[in-house]
Amino acid sequence: MTTEAKLPTKRYFEDVQVGDEIPRLVKAPVTHLQLVRYAGASGDFNPLHTDPKIGEMLGIGGIIAHGMLIMGFLGQLLSDYVGPTALRKFGVRFKSMTRLDDVITCSGTITEKYEADGEARIAGKIQAVDQNGDVKASGTFVAALPKRGGE
Repeated sequence: MTTEAKLPTKRYFEDVQVGDEIPRLVKAPVTHLQLVRYAGASGDFNPLHTDPKIGEMLGIGGIIAHGMLIMGFLGQLLSDYVGPTALRKFGVRFKSMTRLDDVITCSGTITEKYEADGEARIAGKIQAVDQNGDVKASGTFVAALPKRGGE
Protein backbone atom coordinates (compact mmCIF):
# COMPACT_ATOMS: atom_id res chain seq x y z
CA MET A 1 0.00 0.00 0.00
CA THR A 2 1.31 3.43 -0.87
CA THR A 3 0.63 6.74 0.82
CA GLU A 4 0.64 10.38 -0.21
CA ALA A 5 2.02 11.40 3.18
CA LYS A 6 5.26 13.30 3.17
CA LEU A 7 7.43 14.85 5.82
CA PRO A 8 6.92 18.59 6.08
CA THR A 9 9.77 20.91 5.25
CA LYS A 10 11.14 22.55 8.39
CA ARG A 11 9.59 25.99 8.22
CA TYR A 12 10.68 28.93 10.35
CA PHE A 13 8.71 32.05 11.26
CA GLU A 14 11.35 34.29 9.66
CA ASP A 15 11.03 32.48 6.31
CA VAL A 16 7.28 33.04 5.94
CA GLN A 17 5.91 36.34 4.67
CA VAL A 18 2.41 37.76 4.43
CA GLY A 19 1.19 37.00 0.91
CA ASP A 20 3.14 33.75 0.57
CA GLU A 21 1.19 30.95 -1.05
CA ILE A 22 1.10 27.50 0.49
CA PRO A 23 2.16 24.86 -2.06
CA ARG A 24 -0.96 23.36 -3.61
CA LEU A 25 -2.15 19.87 -2.79
CA VAL A 26 -3.95 18.12 -5.65
CA LYS A 27 -5.87 14.99 -4.67
CA ALA A 28 -6.69 12.08 -6.95
CA PRO A 29 -10.27 11.98 -8.29
CA VAL A 30 -12.82 11.13 -5.57
CA THR A 31 -13.94 7.49 -5.87
CA HIS A 32 -16.85 5.48 -4.54
CA LEU A 33 -14.42 3.13 -2.77
CA GLN A 34 -12.76 6.12 -1.07
CA LEU A 35 -16.15 7.29 0.26
CA VAL A 36 -17.03 3.81 1.53
CA ARG A 37 -13.67 3.58 3.29
CA TYR A 38 -14.10 7.07 4.75
CA ALA A 39 -17.57 6.11 6.01
CA GLY A 40 -16.01 3.17 7.84
CA ALA A 41 -13.16 5.24 9.27
CA SER A 42 -15.36 8.15 10.36
CA GLY A 43 -18.45 6.25 11.42
CA ASP A 44 -20.59 8.43 9.10
CA PHE A 45 -22.65 5.82 7.29
CA ASN A 46 -25.21 8.24 5.84
CA PRO A 47 -26.22 6.47 2.61
CA LEU A 48 -26.06 9.79 0.77
CA HIS A 49 -22.30 9.21 0.69
CA THR A 50 -22.34 5.58 -0.44
CA ASP A 51 -25.65 4.63 -2.11
CA PRO A 52 -26.25 6.21 -5.54
CA LYS A 53 -29.99 5.41 -5.35
CA ILE A 54 -30.42 7.65 -2.29
CA GLY A 55 -28.81 10.62 -4.02
CA GLU A 56 -31.03 10.09 -7.05
CA MET A 57 -34.12 9.77 -4.86
CA LEU A 58 -33.26 13.05 -3.10
CA GLY A 59 -32.77 14.80 -6.43
CA ILE A 60 -29.08 15.64 -6.01
CA GLY A 61 -27.86 13.40 -8.81
CA GLY A 62 -26.11 10.64 -6.88
CA ILE A 63 -23.44 10.23 -4.25
CA ILE A 64 -21.73 13.21 -2.63
CA ALA A 65 -18.52 13.16 -0.62
CA HIS A 66 -18.45 13.72 3.13
CA GLY A 67 -17.75 17.36 3.90
CA MET A 68 -15.32 16.26 6.59
CA LEU A 69 -13.30 14.36 3.97
CA ILE A 70 -12.75 17.64 2.14
CA MET A 71 -11.84 19.30 5.44
CA GLY A 72 -9.37 16.46 5.92
CA PHE A 73 -7.76 17.31 2.58
CA LEU A 74 -7.32 20.89 3.81
CA GLY A 75 -5.87 19.55 7.05
CA GLN A 76 -3.36 17.54 5.01
CA LEU A 77 -2.38 20.71 3.12
CA LEU A 78 -1.67 22.47 6.41
CA SER A 79 0.07 19.53 8.06
CA ASP A 80 2.34 19.19 5.03
CA TYR A 81 3.15 22.93 5.27
CA VAL A 82 3.64 23.51 9.01
CA GLY A 83 3.94 20.01 10.49
CA PRO A 84 1.48 17.91 12.47
CA THR A 85 1.76 19.74 15.81
CA ALA A 86 1.86 23.39 14.73
CA LEU A 87 -1.85 24.09 14.16
CA ARG A 88 -3.54 26.22 16.82
CA LYS A 89 -6.83 26.97 15.00
CA PHE A 90 -8.38 25.46 11.90
CA GLY A 91 -11.91 25.97 10.64
CA VAL A 92 -13.82 25.74 7.39
CA ARG A 93 -17.18 26.54 5.86
CA PHE A 94 -18.60 24.08 3.38
CA LYS A 95 -19.65 25.80 0.15
CA SER A 96 -20.80 23.14 -2.32
CA MET A 97 -21.09 19.40 -2.81
CA THR A 98 -18.18 17.26 -3.96
CA ARG A 99 -19.08 14.51 -6.40
CA LEU A 100 -17.48 11.32 -7.64
CA ASP A 101 -14.53 11.95 -9.96
CA ASP A 102 -14.02 15.52 -8.73
CA VAL A 103 -10.34 16.43 -8.51
CA ILE A 104 -9.86 18.57 -5.41
CA THR A 105 -7.06 21.13 -5.26
CA CYS A 106 -6.26 22.67 -1.89
CA SER A 107 -4.45 25.97 -1.60
CA GLY A 108 -3.80 28.74 0.86
CA THR A 109 -2.23 32.11 1.51
CA ILE A 110 -0.51 33.60 4.55
CA THR A 111 -2.45 36.66 5.73
CA GLU A 112 -0.77 37.56 9.02
CA LYS A 113 2.34 37.11 11.19
CA TYR A 114 2.34 37.90 14.89
CA GLU A 115 3.34 36.74 18.36
CA ALA A 116 0.88 35.48 20.96
CA ASP A 117 1.10 33.36 24.09
CA GLY A 118 4.88 33.24 23.73
CA GLU A 119 4.69 31.77 20.22
CA ALA A 120 5.54 33.07 16.75
CA ARG A 121 2.37 32.53 14.74
CA ILE A 122 1.15 32.72 11.18
CA ALA A 123 -2.47 32.94 10.05
CA GLY A 124 -3.95 32.33 6.67
CA LYS A 125 -6.83 31.50 4.38
CA ILE A 126 -7.36 28.12 2.73
CA GLN A 127 -9.72 26.67 0.18
CA ALA A 128 -10.55 23.48 -1.68
CA VAL A 129 -11.80 23.72 -5.27
CA ASP A 130 -12.73 21.19 -7.90
CA GLN A 131 -11.43 20.89 -11.46
CA ASN A 132 -13.96 23.53 -12.59
CA GLY A 133 -12.89 26.06 -9.96
CA ASP A 134 -16.01 25.54 -7.83
CA VAL A 135 -15.17 26.18 -4.17
CA LYS A 136 -16.02 23.16 -2.02
CA ALA A 137 -14.77 24.53 1.32
CA SER A 138 -12.90 27.60 2.51
CA GLY A 139 -11.53 28.59 5.85
CA THR A 140 -8.80 29.95 8.04
CA PHE A 141 -5.98 28.67 10.21
CA VAL A 142 -3.43 29.74 12.79
CA ALA A 143 -0.14 27.89 13.29
CA ALA A 144 2.89 28.33 15.54
CA LEU A 145 6.32 28.19 13.92
CA PRO A 146 9.75 28.02 15.52
CA LYS A 147 12.09 30.98 15.28
CA ARG A 148 15.59 30.47 13.97
CA GLY A 149 17.95 29.85 16.84
CA GLY A 150 15.05 29.57 19.26
CA GLU A 151 14.57 25.82 19.26
